[in-house]
Formats: sequence, structure tokens, C-alpha cells
Amino acid sequence: MRTYLDFEKPMAELERKLEEMKALANENNVDFSDAIALLEGNITNLRKEIFENLTRWQRVQLSRHPDRPYTLDYIELICDEFIELHGDRQVRDDPAIIGGLANVGGQSFMLIGQQKGRNTKQRQHRNFGMPNPEGYRKALRLMKLAEKFNKPIVTLIDTPGAFPGMEAEERGQGEAIARNLKEMFMLKVPVICIVIGEGASGGALGIAIGDRVLMLENTWYSVISPENCSAILWRSWDFKEQAAEAMKITAKDMTNYKLVDGIIAEPLGGAHLDHKWMAEELKRTILENIAELGAISEQDRIDQRIDKFCAMGVVVEA
Repeated sequence: MRTYLDFEKPMAELERKLEEMKALANENNVDFSDAIALLEGNITNLRKEIFENLTRWQRVQLSRHPDRPYTLDYIELICDEFIELHGDRQVRDDPAIIGGLANVGGQSFMLIGQQKGRNTKQRQHRNFGMPNPEGYRKALRLMKLAEKFNKPIVTLIDTPGAFPGMEAEERGQGEAIARNLKEMFMLKVPVICIVIGEGASGGALGIAIGDRVLMLENTWYSVISPENCSAILWRSWDFKEQAAEAMKITAKDMTNYKLVDGIIAEPLGGAHLDHKWMAEELKRTILENIAELGAISEQDRIDQRIDKFCAMGVVVEA
């Protein structure tokens, strides 16, 4: 059963009627092709009208859609081969971060991504996509392994933030993320970072320092979520929509502010409607960017990476 968000509900009735019409045509061997084509056209037009005028909060909702493809879905759809590697060699393995050697289109690289979960059991196992410090240390270990064997690195970002529990802080959450930031600036191999869902706070930034930082069309990237921003400013989550508008956190906003390098288009209606199409687009983008970055010398890549992040932000002198 497809899940409809609140703003998608006008399409739900039309799509239900379309399915009923197709079923009736099959059962009674009746030609309803003209009526079906007309209804499909109406659905497409309505979908265009809705998705061409999405608010920032609606895009946040899309980034969290329960049917949206996660890291493991992309691994299954784009990788010819994938060997997962586990553990940070200090404490334990963190299931919220998946990493391993991948082969895509004859190109091998290190693929690292944050994973949420489809059902309650999976979400608990993956800690709702909120990594602990050992997750970031595992990610850094795999990045260093990729550097050693001269393999490009691709990271897929989808997290509501790093795990905020006391035990995570006791094991050095802040230090683990900070070390990742420092080390990723100096990696000698090409690094491509793609926000595939939520990109929240240091939890996202901990694996998002790259030569190319890209966002899927219906994703967001910010230091804080709209709900938490609303809770701080208004002492309530009720103003989350206003917070999202004020924060300007969508892919288009991030590109306009030159905080990311580009946007990857999604199928009309969102990535959750066509996993295969979205995976092919992601695969094409990864291979194109790896080829471009491979033509740049190692030191130039590092210098450009540092310069890009140092140029972010605005300073106003008194």
C-alpha cells in the first residue's frame, strides 16, 4: 500500500479510481483505454501542479517519506558487487552506518552511508539512522582504507542527527565527528557526498566533507531540524513550517548559497515513486563525478576542497 502525505491526498482518490478502472477492464475484458488515458493525464497534471509549488516544509516531509529509498536500497540497485566491512576496531560495529567496497559499472570505490529502517525492528537495530561515535570512527577507518588502496569514496547522507544519548557523549561523539571533519579535508582520493534524505547537524557533516557535495531534489541540509528550531525559538513544535521557511534548508536554497555543488533530479512525485529510476540517476551522477575528479591532481583536489569550505559563510565587519 502506498503512503500518501497530507499534500498528496488530492491524488489518492484519482489513483484509487484508476486502479479500480484497470481492474474492471481486466475482469470484464472491456476496453477502457481512452478513459484510463484521460485519468492518467489528469493525475499527471495534478501531480505537476502539486510538486511545482511545494513549500520547504513539504520537501522536509518528502525527505522523510517512509517509502523513500535508503542506503541499502541504493546498494542493491546500483552495485554490481558490495562487500560490507564492519567495526571501528575500538568499541563495536555501529549498524546506523553501513560501509564497504562497491563495484559500479566497472568502477570500484568505498561506499559509506547512513541507514534508517523500514519497520520498528529495523529502526531500533539501526538506531533510526542516528550514528554513535563508533559509527563515525568506522567510517573514518574505511576512508583511510580507501586512501591506502587509492579507491574513490562515496558517502550517502540520511540522518536526523548523531545519537544524542549520554553514552554516546561519554564515548566521545563530538571528538569523533571533529576528527572526521579534519581527516576528510586531507584525503588524497576523490570524495563525493550525496544527501539522499535528511542532512541534519554534525551527524550529517561527519561524513559530508567532499570534493563534490550534492543533494537529491527533495532533501534538506541544516544545522538543526525545523522542529527543534521551532522548539528553541517558540518553545513549541507548532511553528515548524515557519522555521523551515526561515531556515532555507532545501536543495535549491543550499545551491543558491553555494553550500552544495549541485542538485540531482528526482522523478515527478519524489524518489519513493520510482526507486529504480532514482538509482540509475544516482549511479550516473556518481560515475560522472568520479571521472571528472580523477582528472584532477591529488594536491589540487585537496586545495580545492579546503578552499570551497573556507569560502562558505558571510562575515560582516563593524
